[in-house]
Amino acid sequence: MSPADSGADPHVLGTRVDATSYADATAQVMDWAKNAESRYVCCANVHVVMEAYDSPAFRSQVNAADLVTPDGMPLVWALRRQGHPNQTRVYGPDLMMSVIESAARENVAVGLLGGKLEVLEELVSRLVSQFPALDISYRFSPPFRALNASEDNRIVEDIKKSGARILFVGLGCPRQEMWMAEHAGKVQAVMLGVGAAFDFHAGAVKQAPSWMQRTGLEWAYRLSQEPTRLWRRYLYHNPRFLVARWTGSNPKSGSQRHL
Repeated sequence: MSPADSGADPHVLGTRVDATSYADATAQVMDWAKNAESRYVCCANVHVVMEAYDSPAFRSQVNAADLVTPDGMPLVWALRRQGHPNQTRVYGPDLMMSVIESAARENVAVGLLGGKLEVLEELVSRLVSQFPALDISYRFSPPFRALNASEDNRIVEDIKKSGARILFVGLGCPRQEMWMAEHAGKVQAVMLGVGAAFDFHAGAVKQAPSWMQRTGLEWAYRLSQEPTRLWRRYLYHNPRFLVARWTGSNPKSGSQRHL
């Protein structure tokens, strides 16, 4: 039974966040992949939670995922306070590498959807160099616009023909979560929304030092690296998250509080 079915995991401001680990999440993804199941995994951080807090429709899409990992330290701390004292971060970029290592070892084909073309090419080169046995059977850098029905159908068909059983989706929040939810049952693969992982692993964007990640200060490092693109995410969402957690505010639509 997946976390989505069990109903046993906690919520943060109305968004489900599962108590899991890299080992458990990787094992679950591999099990689904070997059975050619259509599933999707969200890696939730403050940005995801606040987008879900503001949008009941988006919140439903995240909560319907087959697995929602605690990608950000504030969510890890929330889970610890809700009865999971040993919870650790399950960070999208690191989960991606854990799954890729298992996929290479167990001969499970993977696909990559998202990122700029040059980033995607560099990512493929680095992954193949690190994991020579890895089968990257599908890769696509979509245009930065809405796709029409014909284009979308082509993507689904190409993924099917490729034989990829795990699809890493790097479209950014909330686009990647929406895309995965909308393609559940259409794409016969386990879809993982991994955000900026493509940029990180291709060397296009530097990751925060490990000490900043552990202490919840990764946002400050990323803001310093890309202030124009990320200012709203961190300077708007982060304070609102703290206030909502402190005051016990309900997400939009008046749904039950889960603080």
